[in-house]
Amino acid sequence: MTAARLRLGAAGEERAAAWYRQHGYAVVARNWRCREGEIDLVCARAGTLVICEVKTRSSLAYGHPAEAVTPTKQRRLRTLARLWLAAQDPPVRARTIRFDVAAVLPGEVDVIESAF
Repeated sequence: MTAARLRLGAAGEERAAAWYRQHGYAVVARNWRCREGEIDLVCARAGTLVICEVKTRSSLAYGHPAEAVTPTKQRRLRTLARLWLAAQDPPVRARTIRFDVAAVLPGEVDVIESAF
């Protein structure tokens, strides 16, 4: 991956994290990695734990960013969420676990809550 794409992705993740903070969420983890993959953001608010996949694009030339979260990626994120929860000490308690997609474009952060 090129340095420019890495910078674009990091900037998009920062904008998505700022969106969550502005909406009363605590950002619990960023870029959590294990052998199976990476979770971009884990956020929490009032008993709800959010696993967020951030997709950033510089334009719509290749489609809307959210379209890149395929069923395969969704399954991987569910697996990663289980692994993240199992790795937490002390255990994280949440009444609800939600999977969001943050689609980031220039001047726009569109968070799709309960995307899958």
